[in-house]
Amino acid sequence: MVKKTTGTKTSNKASKSKKTSSTSKAGASKKTNNNLRPWLKSYPKGIDWDAPLDITPVHETILKSCEKNGDKIALDFMGATTTYSSLGKQIRAMAGVLQKEYGIKKGSRVAIMLPNTPFFPIAYYAVLLVGGTVVNCNPLYTVNELSHIIGNSKAKLLITLDLEVIFSKAEKLAERGDVDKIIVGHFPNILPGLKKFLFSLLKGKELAKWRQSKYADKISAFEELIEKNISPNPVKFDSERDVAVQQYTGGTTGVPKGAMLSHANIAANLSQIQIWGCGVFEPPAKVIAVLPFFHIFAMTVCMNVPLSRGASVIMLPRFEMKMMLSLLKRTRADILPAVPTLTLALANEPKATRELLSSLKLVISGGAALPEETRAAFGKKSDALLAEGYGLTETSPVVCCAALNEPSKPMSIGLPVPGTEVRFVDIENPNKFMPLGEKGELVVKGKQVMLGYFDNKEATKEAFVKGWFRTGDVGYMDEDGYSFLVDRIKDLIICSGFNVYPRAIEEAIYKHDSVDEVTVIGVKDEYRGEAPVAFVKLLAGKQLSEDELKEFLKDHLSKIEMPKEIIFKDELPKTLVGKLSKKELREEYAKTHEKS
Repeated sequence: MVKKTTGTKTSNKASKSKKTSSTSKAGASKKTNNNLRPWLKSYPKGIDWDAPLDITPVHETILKSCEKNGDKIALDFMGATTTYSSLGKQIRAMAGVLQKEYGIKKGSRVAIMLPNTPFFPIAYYAVLLVGGTVVNCNPLYTVNELSHIIGNSKAKLLITLDLEVIFSKAEKLAERGDVDKIIVGHFPNILPGLKKFLFSLLKGKELAKWRQSKYADKISAFEELIEKNISPNPVKFDSERDVAVQQYTGGTTGVPKGAMLSHANIAANLSQIQIWGCGVFEPPAKVIAVLPFFHIFAMTVCMNVPLSRGASVIMLPRFEMKMMLSLLKRTRADILPAVPTLTLALANEPKATRELLSSLKLVISGGAALPEETRAAFGKKSDALLAEGYGLTETSPVVCCAALNEPSKPMSIGLPVPGTEVRFVDIENPNKFMPLGEKGELVVKGKQVMLGYFDNKEATKEAFVKGWFRTGDVGYMDEDGYSFLVDRIKDLIICSGFNVYPRAIEEAIYKHDSVDEVTVIGVKDEYRGEAPVAFVKLLAGKQLSEDELKEFLKDHLSKIEMPKEIIFKDELPKTLVGKLSKKELREEYAKTHEKS
């Protein structure tokens, strides 16, 4: 049994407000605000929108969970398991080294560039334990992209893996002077016995020989640091003000910005999801973590939430269908946080039988809009409740979600989670609230909303209007308090003076039974100003012409919404978490069609 101590203390200010009523920030009680909070009449039974939110720093919550759950399985990585007791010991040991040998303290930024492996949660909670701020880095980013994030955040320590494809980038960052120190985890050490032997035997060339690097004096082995078993000194926290995670936005509409998420932001969202979940994350729940932890959705829903409750987190380093099906067969996991493309892939995979998917009880869809056709296709394979949620990097991330224990309105992003205010404002005049049913920009208030963007006062100022965070998403709220999104402001196409929403066109195209995936962008048009162009991937074995698809769409779209052009492609670009990406398609179209 681990000794019952977290190694941290909370300041008097924070300790007095570890649980705060959502009304403290959101306004008066729900009894007097039904007209402003129409969702209250639709709230699931047993859930109180006004429920107090726990803002205890997440690392304290996780360490208490490690003490409580002892020999239960916390992490499962391809069959190799880590108990809660072992996880807690390793977090403290790494924290001690970070604090006493690397000088990590309040305000220190530490970059973590790791796929889903046991190294990630150990490093993440260790950094938080000693007061540091986690800067998540996507291992698939280019060196230039990583250099911007690490340089902007001023992180001088990088924690990564010794797979050559990842380590080579860390080495280049050291060469540029972006980082001073590197901690490297040895990939074979986290594999189960036979897989460890086979990897070393057959794939040893994929490992970096970092001890022979010309920067070897700056590099240390993750496991060797753990073995020192150094205990950290207590650190005082101001949960409301101290930054736990500096999460960089994707940068699809500009240079990535570092959203500063306080300990209270992260903890509040954890608390909101726990209340909303009505016990679904309690043991013996098994949560599949195939979405990467460095992404805000997975960081919260695949890691923080289940580990805080004592559930098991079943990890995959990336989505690969064969590995996913093997994982389901071996573990019989019951909760799958996913993005729509992952859900659709399972629905279309012949080997993903109803029997194989039968263990799934809940699929939480996030990261992108969930097409109704995807919901229907998955429903033919699985009886799991498919609940769509909505959030952003700047909101830690969850804002709204469908109920996790009962059906919700189709095509809706659900209801605001406890303590969260949602309104829609005029796109041209964000100071004007829109009536129910009328389209506007979604704005949010809540304990999970970020402090601001790091070292960017101008962007922070632009992101808020009278204390409301501007999401950039366009939609409306119905009379029952359910919110519906139609598109992003920056994706909006102004066609002959009319607003055209790419998502509406995508939904129409998805209705054709030959279509697998679709993305719609706006392009310059001499006659209409802008016009929609659709990129379509067909299902395997299907054939369809542009004229045939346009003829089909006549019954589903107005003339102003009809795509100017439909381009068929074998694959559509995606982000690492599986979201369809418009950025590459815009660049591709500009190069081939707009040279003049």
